[in-house]
Amino acid sequence: MSDNLVVDGGSEAPKAETGFWARVVAGNERLWAAPTRVVQLIGEHVQLLGRAFVWLFRPPFRVATFVDALDYIGVQSLLIVALIGLFVGMVFALQLTSALRQFGTESFVGATLGIALTRELAPVFTSIVVAARAGAGMATELGSMRITEQIDAMSTMAVDPIQYLVTPRVLAGVLMVPLLAMLFDAVGMCGGYGVAVWIEGVDRGAFLENARWIVESKDVIQGLVKALVFGGALALISCYQGYHAEGGAKGVGIGTTRAVVGSFVTILVLDYFLTDVILMLQGK
Repeated sequence: MSDNLVVDGGSEAPKAETGFWARVVAGNERLWAAPTRVVQLIGEHVQLLGRAFVWLFRPPFRVATFVDALDYIGVQSLLIVALIGLFVGMVFALQLTSALRQFGTESFVGATLGIALTRELAPVFTSIVVAARAGAGMATELGSMRITEQIDAMSTMAVDPIQYLVTPRVLAGVLMVPLLAMLFDAVGMCGGYGVAVWIEGVDRGAFLENARWIVESKDVIQGLVKALVFGGALALISCYQGYHAEGGAKGVGIGTTRAVVGSFVTILVLDYFLTDVILMLQGK
């Protein structure tokens, strides 16, 4: 009996040791799973962008599909972008007037509002609005085509799905979001002017002249560059999520949610790095 006890006791230690190291290995794999997946996703998005870019210069050129994408991303977003731009400009002017009046510098409301709109508010808010409206729609459309095997049917008929579905939408996003950001700038300044001058009593001439002399072309260019990058990014993310959707209707919903959330996060992350690079290039 004593021999059996010794044998049983000796066999338990290796099992316990093996179980411990198995848990360590499993925990290490879980720890690196998220960063690995992020790098993988970035690589897959870059690959999709490269394929879409190559098809941009290869016939057949699907002009009608591109025009439809311009209409869906840009024209159909005009009203909501203008409405949000109006109220963003009004609220920001109200807050600025209240803050600057404490120091007797309310005449700089127009200049401050102009810089904030052109550099940050217009490109970021416009991109978020387009991602929430058009990005979600693109992800849903492509996801539905994927689960109903329409994308596979295109490949069967010798129609490249990237050229037909992704390239026009990414190009439309790159072109239309900067134009919508310019609309946001104009409407936001009009809304801010109305609140600051007509409601808060800021001098009209000081509002306009300070905005004219302090807001420079480089501020507008900075915002347009950001909007261009954001537009391409949100269109690419939306197309990727829809193109790789799986799992039926539930999978389409998950892909749409990921497209919107991923676009929001990417826009804000890119905003920081783009701001840093642009300010460095400007020597500030």
